[in-house]
Amino acid sequence: MTSEPPRPDAHAGAGVHRRGPRSLPVESVRRLFTRTVTGSLHLLRGVPPLPWWRRHVHAGLELSTTEVELARGDRDLDGLTLAFVSDVHAGFYTDAEDLRALGDRLAAAAPDLVVLGGDLLATHRSDLQLYDDLLERLAPPLGTIAIAGNHDVVYLRRKIVPLRDYLAEHGVRVLMNEGLRVERGDATFWVAGVDDYSEGMPDLPAALVGRRPEEPVVLLSHHPDFFVEASRTDIDLQLSGHTHGGQIRLFGWAPISHSKHGFVEGSFRRDGSTLVVGRGVGFSFLPIRIGARPEVPLVRLRRS
Repeated sequence: MTSEPPRPDAHAGAGVHRRGPRSLPVESVRRLFTRTVTGSLHLLRGVPPLPWWRRHVHAGLELSTTEVELARGDRDLDGLTLAFVSDVHAGFYTDAEDLRALGDRLAAAAPDLVVLGGDLLATHRSDLQLYDDLLERLAPPLGTIAIAGNHDVVYLRRKIVPLRDYLAEHGVRVLMNEGLRVERGDATFWVAGVDDYSEGMPDLPAALVGRRPEEPVVLLSHHPDFFVEASRTDIDLQLSGHTHGGQIRLFGWAPISHSKHGFVEGSFRRDGSTLVVGRGVGFSFLPIRIGARPEVPLVRLRRS
């Protein structure tokens, strides 16, 4: 069960992480290049043996279990499980059938809370409809929450309202530099969601407005590197994706990690806070995963 304070301005307040200024021509060229490359790769979806291979990779999805001990909060939080679904990239080698199967797996796992951790879409707003069956299969008792990732920001920055509206119609709350209180029995905890670290303007202080000092904080940030900044504040747990676990790992080494701090997959501790990085569900550019199976972490909170 969730209760909500008044929404703060998504970009108001101190502590906003602001990216360095980019000139409009450079930004336009970069986005044009990304759209051109991804658009061209869409043409490969039906080329043999890629359809068979992507089905094979999706079938290897792992529902991993990670326990995180909380230093505060009521005992009613003990055993609460969050399913962290990130980097689906729907429409880009991940279609309605894949999401339907994912929904069945999540329904069987029966988490208390489901989090959609960003990069929901590949390039097109119309691909939102691919989530219909998945969202119909989800009925977590504490609800479903979503944040935006870099792909969502690049392609939907001017169309973020349709994304919010679509998810709201399915009972999903999108957090963009804001938070909400989640209740379980006599216990409460605060879920804070921030804008994307690389393409947006994350504002953690705004996302903490309304939180009580004694409440544990679960921070949702698509990019794991925000943990360096966030761990200096009063958070207990950060859930992130973005890296795809490297997507291609050779002898345990990922040529491309998308993290400057080595937060590629798994759990990390810093300044008393915990970071859990999931490998995500989908693909970037090519439907290939080597040594980095798709993953939905089931994060179980423990309170002594």
